[in-house]
Amino acid sequence: MENKTNSRPATNNLANNLTNVLVIGGGGREHALAWKLAQSHKVQKVYVAPGNGGTALDPRLENINITDPQALLDWVITQNIALTVVGPEQPLAAGVVDLFRAKGLRIFGPTAAAAQLESSKAFSKAFMQRHGIPTAVYETFSDAKVAHAYVDKMGAPIVVKADGLAAGKGVVVAMTLKEAHDAIDFMLLGNELGVAHNGGEARVVIEEFLSGEEASFIVMCDGKNVVTMATSQDHKRLLDGDAGPNTGGMGAYSPAPVVTPDVHARAMREVILPTIKGMAKDDIAFTGFLYAGLMIDADKKIKTLEFNCRMGDPETQPIMMRLKTDLFDVLWAATEPTEQGGLQDIELEWDRRTALGVVMAAQGYPAAPRKGDVITGLPVLKQADYEQEQDAMVFHAGTLDKDGNTLTSGGRVLCVTVLSDSVKKAQQRAYELTKSIHFDGAQYREDIGYKAIKS
Repeated sequence: MENKTNSRPATNNLANNLTNVLVIGGGGREHALAWKLAQSHKVQKVYVAPGNGGTALDPRLENINITDPQALLDWVITQNIALTVVGPEQPLAAGVVDLFRAKGLRIFGPTAAAAQLESSKAFSKAFMQRHGIPTAVYETFSDAKVAHAYVDKMGAPIVVKADGLAAGKGVVVAMTLKEAHDAIDFMLLGNELGVAHNGGEARVVIEEFLSGEEASFIVMCDGKNVVTMATSQDHKRLLDGDAGPNTGGMGAYSPAPVVTPDVHARAMREVILPTIKGMAKDDIAFTGFLYAGLMIDADKKIKTLEFNCRMGDPETQPIMMRLKTDLFDVLWAATEPTEQGGLQDIELEWDRRTALGVVMAAQGYPAAPRKGDVITGLPVLKQADYEQEQDAMVFHAGTLDKDGNTLTSGGRVLCVTVLSDSVKKAQQRAYELTKSIHFDGAQYREDIGYKAIKS
């Protein structure tokens, strides 16, 4: 097991032949990945399935209205797509990587078995306990009555998590017993989030409340070797000052000052490398992006809050803004079928500036987001603009292009992302751009990056 990020630059064996790439997904993360891939001189066209209103506006990208894994497989074969990268968690949990690999196709992401690190909180917690990876004390329940009794015994604050995919909203940090009991009923009895539970049975994981500062620690893995991405920090709560309900993420910035060199080394030593080794030991080799949500306490000790088996959203947007290495080269190397793995000699180069992204969400998000509002004030980019290095981008998520208008179509609508010399300057510029964009009912936090500025 190796962690090498300071060797030779990434290369591939395509020589000067242009190739076509597919990005599966339609959110802000996928827009950022497609935008970065399109900058490669080795890439002719980036297809996005299904894409969104923002990817529809970029002349280098083309939306493909296909979401079924088998239909995507058939399309990739007929279109001779050289490389596929999977953005969201749902197709990973559904086994799209297994399906593509069975046909000998090059695809970056974990298998359905490996994706259980995200798709099942119960699997993930048991895995961490089995392999000695630091995490919160927990219990798993399918019986609401027993879960309620456990909460009464443990007290509040306490954390209740739905055991399944919930688009980043299946976690309740209950500060009171009532909030915890309501969350149990909501997840076990009501299942109003539409969580894709495992084994056909609704379950919750209830774990101890951890205090400290959160950070997103994301790596790429080829099954053996690990390459670290730039550090970042997400803002999960809806309102300023980390108040209000949990969301999929209201903004992010990179790098994260809380991840000091010592914390970085500890995260690799105590979390990332034991996870990759543990998966291999369990005969589930992990390939793809691995996201560890970390809680860092006052003594700089870390515990793992959760795993995601893909890039975070909205962390991807600022991370892609800072990445200077050709992303296509890296993904090509990561999918090389070699015994040593393709990432063993890869070096990633990062812009030294800070990238910060502000999420603009629809009215009613996260509980009941409104759709269909017209978005105005978006920057107008021409082909030549896309071919220049950008220090400000509006990445789309819940948008669609209809009759020449861009409309809201989901909860998190846009991520206004900028590069600047400091967190404070990036914050100021991001909010200047955010305030120039309008759609009815738009909501966004006005303090993204405040922890970095405060520190």
